[in-house]
Amino acid sequence: MDTSNQTIQSFEDLRVFKRAYVISLEIHIESLKFPKNEQMNGLADQMRRASKGICANLAEGYGKQHISTAEFKRYITIAMGSADEMRVWIRYSFDLHYINQPQWERWKSEYKEIAKMLNSLHKNWH
Repeated sequence: MDTSNQTIQSFEDLRVFKRAYVISLEIHIESLKFPKNEQMNGLADQMRRASKGICANLAEGYGKQHISTAEFKRYITIAMGSADEMRVWIRYSFDLHYINQPQWERWKSEYKEIAKMLNSLHKNWH
């Protein structure tokens, strides 16, 4: 489990970070194919920010967890919000026909699982 201090030496050791990072790279690459009007301050930009925000909040919070466990948990909570936000953005992407149904279903499932992992990390981190 991610909460074992013996196996977790940095935020990069967290399974949820690894999983969120992989999907955020995919989101970044795929969102660059969205229409030009979605690139800057549009849907593609929002998706890139939210997906990367999960990783960034885990990294920043982990860096502060040695000072305050509560602070790390606060950052995990923010990351949980970003995971749910991503489910909204990918729904828009599907409904606007920027992604196909299999991609939407896979991304939706992935962010649902990431949210569960974040919830578990929040609950079990001590």
